This record gives sequence, C-alpha cells and structure tokens, in this order.
Amino acid sequence: MGVGSEAVGGSVLSLSLSLSLSLSLFRVPTARVDTLLKDFLPCYRGQLAASVLRQISHEVDPQEPVGCQLLHSKKLPRVREHQGPLTLLRGHPPRWQPVFCVLRGEGLLQWFSNKEDHESGGRPLGSAALTGFTLLTSQCHYLQLLDAICPHTSGGPTPEEPEALLDTAVSWPLFLQHPFRRHLCLAAGTREAQRAWRLVLQSGIRLRATVLQRSQAPAARAFLDAVRLYRQHRGHFGDDDVTLGSDAEVLTALLLQELLPELRAHSLPGLRGAGRARAWAWTELLDAVHGAVLAAASAGLRAFQPEKDELLASLDRTLRPDLDHLLRLREAAATRLRAHLQVQLESCLCREVDPQLPRVVHTLWSAMEATLGAVRGLLAQAMERLSRRLRRTPSGERLRREVYTFGEIPWDPETMQLCYREAERSQKHLEQLLSPFGFLGMRGLVFGAQDLAQQLMANAVATFLQLADQCLTSALDRNQAAGQLEKVQGRVLKKFESDSRAAQRKFTCGCLSHIFLPFLLSRLQPGSKVELAEAEGGVLAAVSSTQALTVEGVCVDVIQAALSERIDLELAAAQGAGCLDTPWNPEGVSS
Repeated sequence: MGVGSEAVGGSVLSLSLSLSLSLSLFRVPTARVDTLLKDFLPCYRGQLAASVLRQISHEVDPQEPVGCQLLHSKKLPRVREHQGPLTLLRGHPPRWQPVFCVLRGEGLLQWFSNKEDHESGGRPLGSAALTGFTLLTSQCHYLQLLDAICPHTSGGPTPEEPEALLDTAVSWPLFLQHPFRRHLCLAAGTREAQRAWRLVLQSGIRLRATVLQRSQAPAARAFLDAVRLYRQHRGHFGDDDVTLGSDAEVLTALLLQELLPELRAHSLPGLRGAGRARAWAWTELLDAVHGAVLAAASAGLRAFQPEKDELLASLDRTLRPDLDHLLRLREAAATRLRAHLQVQLESCLCREVDPQLPRVVHTLWSAMEATLGAVRGLLAQAMERLSRRLRRTPSGERLRREVYTFGEIPWDPETMQLCYREAERSQKHLEQLLSPFGFLGMRGLVFGAQDLAQQLMANAVATFLQLADQCLTSALDRNQAAGQLEKVQGRVLKKFESDSRAAQRKFTCGCLSHIFLPFLLSRLQPGSKVELAEAEGGVLAAVSSTQALTVEGVCVDVIQAALSERIDLELAAAQGAGCLDTPWNPEGVSS
C-alpha cells in the first residue's frame, strides 16, 4: 500500500524497545484496527445503501439536465514521472547521502543507491507514498516545525543527535513532513532541479490525496459519508483533511488521530536524546506505528471487499424496482422532520450562517473565477501557438512535437503552475472566515479547485484535438489549415466558458455545503435525537432492513435542502447585484 520505509537501519533498531512497548500498549494493529472496523463498517454498509439509492434516483431523474459541452478526457489524472539525483538524510546517525530518486506516476517516491541500480531493476533503498505529506522548501521553517514536536525537552546534544547536520545550511532543500510518518529530508543540486522536484512532488501529493473525492463511484461516495457519520457519532462535526487519501489511508489517519495523545504520553518520555534528536526518533516511531496500522486497515478492507461487492449488487436489485415507493417514504419522513426542525433550523441559519454567507460566497466564487480564468488564458495561448506553428510551415516532426506538448499540458505541473497558484491565493482569508464554523479542510478545498482546473484543461485539450483531427485534411494548404484551427479554437473557448461557469457554480455550492452542513448538524442533531426518533414513527420501518432510508439520513437531507436553498438565493442575489463580477482581493481585506 505504498508504506514509506527506509531499509532497516540502526535508528529503527534503537527504537525497538519503545516501539514494542507502544504496540503492546495500544494492541496495534489487530485489536485497535479491529475495533475501528467493527464500529465503522456498519456505518459504511448503511451509506452504501443510501448511495446506491441516490445513484438510481439520479439515473431516473437527473438533477443536471444540461450536459457538458466539452468532451470528457479519457486520460486519468496522473503524476508526471520524474527522476534524478538528490541527497537524503538517512542512516544512524543521520547523514546526508547521495541517492537516485524516482517519482512514479501513482505518486510513489522511491530512492536507490544510484541510477544504475534503478535501471537494472534493483530494489529501492526505501519508498514513500506521498499521501498526507506537506512539502517545505525553507530550512528555517522546517527546523521550527521540528523544534515544535518536542518543545519541553532539555539536555545537551548526544552523539546520535542530528542537530549539527540540520543546522548546516542546505542550498536547495525539499523537506517532506507528515503528521504520522517519518520525515523525508531531501536536497537538490541546483535551484532548477529543486523547482522541478517541488512541482512534481506537489502534484503527487495532491493527486494521491483526492483519489476518493474525484471518484463518482457509489462506494467512494458512501465511504466518505460513512467517515463523516462515524466521526459525528463521536462528537466531531467539523470537516477537515482526514478524508484525504485512499480508503485504507483515511482509516489509518482516523485511528492515528485517536492514538496520538496516548502514544505521545506513554512513548515520548522514553525516547533517548533531546531536542531535534528526540523529535527525529519520534517521527520514526510514528512511522512504524503508521505502517502497522495501514497494513491492518488494508487487510480489513480487503476482507470486506467480497461482502461489499455482493451488497452493492444486491442493493441495486432490491432498490431499483421499489424506487417510487422508497422516494414516497423519504418525502413523507422529510415532511414530518421539517416540521420538527423548521423553527430551530431557521433560527440557526438566520443567526449564524446568513451573516457570513455573502463573504464566503464571494471569496470562493472569486477564487475559482481567477483559477478558471488562468486555465482559459493558458488554453487560448496554447491553441494560438499551434496555429502560428502551422502557418510557419514547420516540419512534420516539429508539428508532431508541438501537438504532443499541447496534449500534455494538463499533466505538466510547470505549465499548470499559474492556475494552481490562483487556487491558493484566498486560502488564508478563507481560513479566517471559516474557523468559527469548525471547518479545517482548507487543504482539501484547494486540492479540489486544482483538480477541477486540471480536469477542465484536460477536457478542453481533448476536445480541441478531436475537432482539429476532424477538420484538418491533406487537401488543405497550411493557411487554410491554420484558419480551420482558429475556428476550432473559437468553438472550444465557447464550450469551455459554458462548462467552466457550470463547474464553478457546482464547486462553490459543494464547498459551501462541506463548510456549513457539519456546523448545522452540530447545532441541530445532538439536541434533537429523541424528538427525531419520535417523529420517525413507523414511516421508515418497512425498509429498515436495507438501511437506504434512516431518520438520521433523512434529517441530513432536510438540513441540506434548506442550506442549498440559502446558497442558491445568495448566489442569485450576488449575481443580480453584480457582486460576483467584482474582483476580490483577499490581501486587502482586514480580518
């Protein structure tokens, strides 16, 4: 599962006693992961039923009658593979050592002793899946982060302590930090190499993080809903970035969040060294625990896979013939729940959501406006460049290279960098606006905006290439061919405008739901459980065995519907007043 692992070394062996105690104390992976799965899988089964019901109802009555204008790119999002020499802080005691690094298309970073070992098919010295990492290129910032891990330790450096190594200036660093993993301290040989690695590593981090969010499969939707439900049952309503990664990685992060305070209290005092040496040892211990939990979570989900496949097939057979009846039951339950929730829900919306909604809408909308505007500008420039090349009668080989380069734009992190930066510009201001609502998922929000920019660019590029292939024939001279390409360019830009506006609205509404729905649920659900159970009566009893309809699920639907109505009204009012056409400058807004 891409568990990050350096070859066994002295630093890991020196932690064996602390690690053994930690694994024994927390019964990792078997008992703790088994307990997690025992509590989580019932939520997952219920959400699978609800997700299949939603899918069937959308197939019968699509919510978005207007289709996309652009073709959907058949190329799956991928990381541009990259390789080259770097230095890595490794060994015991840690030393900067030359390695040959390879970033795979699935976002897996591997390192070898040298290039020859890689090319001959040798085993890597170590590897790390990039899920959950944060990349830092400032040594000062990384040292501050490392110092904050063990702020209250005292004592002088020991012979094993990496103080001097980390205090020595590194010219072109690449520090990969993870809350539950060993840190990867890398350094490039030049500024250009550092920039190239920074861009591909950031791309790998993002694409691994959003694998579930990009999926439209009912199982992926159900899994994310089940994670939120599982956490809400434990009193955690605010959305955050724990849902980034694959299903096993998400469950691992959930459990590590629960274990971390106990692990810190029982294991950190027993670690040798002081200051950064102790922090370094702590990350190695966490990495070992993370690997054990991830392996156990992966095994548990694999064991559940046959049951899940059968359940999905059974749900489709069971729910599809009964769809009309189920929808009537849901509407009847929703009507009764709305009557119970209306006063409290309206009060909460008016008092706490409405005052902040205009600013949040404006900020989100403007951030996406700038991001997709950058995509449009990049797309137009690239299509114009192809037309100019064609008019200049380049060689066939030259033109083929230009077409290939054009087709690779969505997957080229260097070319897409401007679009990705625009998605990040409003991050700090949004964090200030959203912190009162318990929303801590800014990283996922930014990644989602960047994924959308990449997907729209991929769709536009695929559309341009197909339309160009249809209209260009050997009978056309170069000027006629260039003229045809210009017409295609105009058509693609019109299609892009239509799709990007629809995508911008859908993304903004989705983000607003992720921000405000958990907040509303935290205000309404805990105090309403008894009343909701009484309101349910027997209206859902007939289908309780499928779990497709539950009073809790219908309650979420009712609150979601009221929130969506509020969001639609705010967007309409803002557009009618021209507010969304005004550029937003978050740097100029005081908090």
